[in-house]
Amino acid sequence: MVVHPGDESIYRQGVGSAGDLLQFIPQGDPRGYGHALLSAREFVGDENFLHLVSDHLHVSNVSTRCAQQLVSVASTEACCVSAVQATRETCLNLYGTVGGRPVSGFPHLYEVESVREKPTPTQAEQSLIVPGLRSGHYLCFFGMHVLTPHVLSILEDQAGALGAGENLQLSPALAQVAGHDRYLALEVSGLRYNIGVKYGLFLAQMALALKGCDRERVLSQMLEMLATRELER
Repeated sequence: MVVHPGDESIYRQGVGSAGDLLQFIPQGDPRGYGHALLSAREFVGDENFLHLVSDHLHVSNVSTRCAQQLVSVASTEACCVSAVQATRETCLNLYGTVGGRPVSGFPHLYEVESVREKPTPTQAEQSLIVPGLRSGHYLCFFGMHVLTPHVLSILEDQAGALGAGENLQLSPALAQVAGHDRYLALEVSGLRYNIGVKYGLFLAQMALALKGCDRERVLSQMLEMLATRELER
């Protein structure tokens, strides 16, 4: 887990007994998302690795967890695979987005041809259309990737070319992967909740509540709240 220097104890306390299973890597010079990922290069070594974005919560729609779905495909295909979710164009400003084509015979699997970080709807319409998606929807990152050490090498090269004050991002490195290597996107059976945006944490909590054993209780209280609101109008 890549953290701000000095925050290790806070996170260790938050995860309780699971803290012994974690290795914390302080990012001393916060120069962007890609730089945070590059900070883990020594830990990753020469192995492929699963990368999870820390401000996303993932809820699977099936018995297999979202990360397990992704790792299964990456192990079989032996290449970089990013999880994606069909997302309305009004939310493109929040996510990296991929364009490509469906892989024949493999539902929900796509060959990535282009990657853009937080594109405008116009940019997405020009280069990120994916056949088969609903109109106005694009394949945006889900917040988890299985990446190869080659991605870290690309990030290292790009970091060396940065000017003063520039941040290192992941999407340009993934765009380079798409241009030279096989790179897939999997539309997982599940939903992501971005807790870093307005109401994101609230929506994530609701999603978990509706998946849990108290679903009926939560639904009834929501209906009661909505009915009370209508009566007050």
